[in-house]
Amino acid sequence: MSKITTTSLLKMKQEGQRITAITAYDATFAKLFDDEGAHVLLIGDSLGMVLQGGQDTLAVNMDEMVYHTRCVARGASKALVVADMPFMSYATSDQTYQNAARLMAAGARMVKMEGGDWLCDSIRHLTRNGVPVCGHLGLTPQSVHVFGGFKVQGRDEFQAQEIYRQALELQAAGIQMLVLECVPVALAERLTKALRIPVIGIGAGPVTDGQILVMHDALGITSGYVPKFTKNFLAETGDIRAAIRLYVQQVSEGTFPGPEHCFN
Repeated sequence: MSKITTTSLLKMKQEGQRITAITAYDATFAKLFDDEGAHVLLIGDSLGMVLQGGQDTLAVNMDEMVYHTRCVARGASKALVVADMPFMSYATSDQTYQNAARLMAAGARMVKMEGGDWLCDSIRHLTRNGVPVCGHLGLTPQSVHVFGGFKVQGRDEFQAQEIYRQALELQAAGIQMLVLECVPVALAERLTKALRIPVIGIGAGPVTDGQILVMHDALGITSGYVPKFTKNFLAETGDIRAAIRLYVQQVSEGTFPGPEHCFN
């Protein structure tokens, strides 16, 4: 696999090749995932839950994100490294630009921001200044208290229309990829067909251009609640490398996620 860029991912969408993404938080796992063919490595603010033991992602700060981004970037040689902008790190324009610059300097090649069209001005400014942006719609974990918990989004027509509208607005503002989390399959399919950019699903069914999982979920080592959309690939293989290889293979073939992982 040659080095993955935003252009590579766009070409994969156009050619119908599915994209595999997974979270990573250190150099060792980043290299392993890179070696086994993952196209995108996300330094997720999910580290607040899976590494730090929090109930949500809100306590993660910029210093922690910069540290883990630097670690992952050192381990990845081919995959595109994407870093989450943590909670309240992009509440103002100045904050957004300074914090995105810190993540890019640490080795990210794209930053991810949760939210809708209120981010458009910041997205335009970032992309004009050489910072690629990934959007994130549907269930956005930084807004978990607004949603009243980790709940499927877009089941009613008004909400579905709003997510659709915001996705188009974000694309027009310049995002180059979109993560779509915990939405009904029909909405995910509609958005994937409508957008020119790659759509990466998590709990959005097999109809998106690619899939992402938290590494702990993919390896079956998540403590506590295990989301419906996850699969323990380690249980089928007994080996971490083989588990990631199987994940990449099943995403590529379109056999993961299956019906049991989807929302209607």
